[in-house]
Amino acid sequence: MEWLLPPGVRRDNFWIYSSAAIVGLAGLVKLRQGALNFLYSETHCYQSVRTNQAVHPYVNCFSVSPDGTFSKVFQASADSELAQNADPGYAIPGLWDGHGHLLQYGEFLNSIDVFGTQSMEEVRSRIREYVNDNPKAGSRDEWLRGIGWDQMALGQMPTAVGGLGTGADLRDRVDVHCIWVSQAVLDLLPDSIPDVDGGEVVREPGMGVFCDNAMDMVMALWPKPDNKKKQQFVQSAMSKLNEVGLVGIHDAGVSPENLELYKSLARSDDWTVRVYARSWGSALIEPYADRPDTSGSLLVNASELVYVTTAWAAQGFQVNIHAIGDLANRYAVDAITAALRLLCPGRDIRDCQSRLRFRIEHSQIIHPDDQARIHSVGIIPSIQPTHATSDMGYVEKRLGGERTRREAYRMRSLLDAQPILGSDFPVEPPNPFQGIYAAVARKSPHTGQAPEGFPNGWYTEESLDLDQAIRGFTEGPAYGSFTKGKSGVIKPGAYADWVVLNRPLETMAVEDLRTLNVRETWVGGRMVYKRD
Repeated sequence: MEWLLPPGVRRDNFWIYSSAAIVGLAGLVKLRQGALNFLYSETHCYQSVRTNQAVHPYVNCFSVSPDGTFSKVFQASADSELAQNADPGYAIPGLWDGHGHLLQYGEFLNSIDVFGTQSMEEVRSRIREYVNDNPKAGSRDEWLRGIGWDQMALGQMPTAVGGLGTGADLRDRVDVHCIWVSQAVLDLLPDSIPDVDGGEVVREPGMGVFCDNAMDMVMALWPKPDNKKKQQFVQSAMSKLNEVGLVGIHDAGVSPENLELYKSLARSDDWTVRVYARSWGSALIEPYADRPDTSGSLLVNASELVYVTTAWAAQGFQVNIHAIGDLANRYAVDAITAALRLLCPGRDIRDCQSRLRFRIEHSQIIHPDDQARIHSVGIIPSIQPTHATSDMGYVEKRLGGERTRREAYRMRSLLDAQPILGSDFPVEPPNPFQGIYAAVARKSPHTGQAPEGFPNGWYTEESLDLDQAIRGFTEGPAYGSFTKGKSGVIKPGAYADWVVLNRPLETMAVEDLRTLNVRETWVGGRMVYKRD
């Protein structure tokens, strides 16, 4: 896959991470299938095998070819030797995360975790603990990195002087759209810091936080990890993803440089997760309810979004637009609809969309008029159920009750658009069973609770049932990555990727999904994780 820019599109315009609308391109990083340790098909039998197929939805056996695909899927008779000696586990198709960040997750696993902190002192405590374990961190060549702070929990925007000590320190906000830096980092910047188009330099209650495009001036100074360190990040991330039953991901932010690294690593047997790689948030139609002076930011204007979307699609790329707020989603739908009409003149745009498969990543706040257009055109929404349950405590304060009820965190309302489900890791934990729980229960997978006033779950009219949620982590990502029939299913010819559980999902209490542990994960017919 070559990263060729269409005429007239500047690279510095393309590689932007916009809080409103981000255009992304996609391509599959092929998993190297090493030689399996058998010459002929090998058969595996379990108490039950969920196939995700309309015909024979459950069987008990399948065979795997040496090329790492399923060669046969069948029901062995109860009195057969195969059934009598079946593994006591329950197999399901391998799960996919439809929106995550592989390299950033590996970096997170090797940085300061400040998720869930409720005070500045708690943040400082975690930093101290990390520094004690990593005494070299905090130098100009090795900045302290962290992720997970939330000004809503802290009570205000943090400042540079609110950090710890004098070391170089950079922490990403929980949504990774803002960074909070120490005074040592602030001192590296000019004395007079200008405002930035498409971003925000937070100046009250003090300097230290930079959002969206304003982050660029800080990230230009950050000492970037070399390829050896990046390789360690990727391998640690894949290990953790396999541990929770993930066999594949849609990586939502891969630069051309890191794509080349991925291709190199994919030639190794250590590459244990299939990756659909995409390159690199929230503008509102009406102002925020709690900040009537602002509607958020658009980092790609509407006309440029139409042009870039059309130009890249014309080059044969699948285009994904990241959009959170309702204005961003409106512009995304506008751009996709315009692109489809330009690319398929005189043809039914829904048919054109079924071939090109434009996606809107996040799809969090969508005006009802635009929900109807998503249905009409067949635009694919890529949704993170745990974003809803992480944000539900303050969404109504920010958007107001009516807009929340009509627009925010739709799932069931978008079901016929074949939504893709994911987590946006490391923003949220990558555990797909927690995502399934959030989609079904509309409660926090960490606490099992919803906000006051929602005893049965937050706006449960948008809940999915178990089958719908599972399909969002299997068949949804397959459709959204042009691998339908190859991934997310157990059928002859599909990738031999599966997960083994100790109990059947179908009879499990919904609350048990929160703490469900995977027993084994298999990718390409090879076991890549086994719980001790």
